[in-house]
Amino acid sequence: MCAATTLKTLFIATALAAFSAASVAPIVRPARAQTQTQTANAVSIENFTFNPPTLRVKVGTKVTWTNKDDIPHGIASSNNAFTRSNPLDTNDSFSFTFAKPGTYKYFCYIHPMMVGTIVVEQATGSNARP
Repeated sequence: MCAATTLKTLFIATALAAFSAASVAPIVRPARAQTQTQTANAVSIENFTFNPPTLRVKVGTKVTWTNKDDIPHGIASSNNAFTRSNPLDTNDSFSFTFAKPGTYKYFCYIHPMMVGTIVVEQATGSNARP
């Protein structure tokens, strides 16, 4: 092979390598996390579970349950400490503001094996309500 052919082949190989790397890089780069971050005052209903199963909040916090399952679920307090939700279809939400400290056990009234707990703590310092 002559020097010109070798140089031409090297140039083409380098150009192809650069082009391939640039076009393939978006495919092979690790994807950024696509998961939604859990909101501090939120409970997600997925795969017949409450996530998180236990949530700790301060007095005066509004907690929102969102149904991510393909079937309806309903939220009810084990001791009627808060109002029962309507049935929640996919992506429907139910919210309740916890005004008193305590441990609130709840369940899905459609699927009673699904249970969760909200632990409401007294607000202190700059979080305290008058």
